[in-house]
Amino acid sequence: MSAKDSTGGGLGDTTAAEQIVAAFARMAGMFLTHRTVDEALATITELAVQTVPGTAGAGLTLFDSAGERGTTAATSDLVERADALQYELGDGPCLTASVERIVVRVDDVGTDPRWPRWGPRAAALGLVSTLSAPLVAGERGLGAMKVYGTGAYGPREEHVLTLFAAQASLLVAQVVGAAEAETVSGRITDKLRGREVIARATGFLMGRDGVGEHAAFLSLAHTAREQRTSMRRVAEQLTAAREDEQW
Repeated sequence: MSAKDSTGGGLGDTTAAEQIVAAFARMAGMFLTHRTVDEALATITELAVQTVPGTAGAGLTLFDSAGERGTTAATSDLVERADALQYELGDGPCLTASVERIVVRVDDVGTDPRWPRWGPRAAALGLVSTLSAPLVAGERGLGAMKVYGTGAYGPREEHVLTLFAAQASLLVAQVVGAAEAETVSGRITDKLRGREVIARATGFLMGRDGVGEHAAFLSLAHTAREQRTSMRRVAEQLTAAREDEQW
């Protein structure tokens, strides 16, 4: 078998562990340069296609802390359609893998009795088999990843995806954690800015009307209620008007 055969989507003569190490060595470099969650997840799914033999496409679905489906990455329209069926029906091997935190192998999607509504419709798309593995970091379930094949998967491919998903979970947790931290940081910054503009408007009213801080604050609140808007909005309007007058 040629070197191309051993790296272009099949395991060849190399071991599963060697393939996983090579794939995640590439991922480690990717995480130093990619700036968005979407890019990172897309790269993971592309590497899954290359790593698990006989794969036509791969997808990755994340769930938030409330259990709602979040960011999804897919390598092809075929994967997106097969995934969309699971989300529409609320049932399917990927969702089962995520909820029960088990690896799920479907040798023939058209005849497997576990998902009688999803299976035949997935088969109609041209899919034959699928593998799904949970993404878990510590005690947190992040979601699941799946690969779809136009031929049959077996125990070897199941083992490879299990190893792959275990490593992917660590990287996905890092990406999601960074994204969540950025979101929280942005919210905190925005909240602090809101407090700052209200403090500035309060100070302006104290000087203009000759009142104390409490009275000035109540005046802002009263105006906000009358205008059916937020105190921050009233404060922004007030400070903007003052700046225009000074200009």
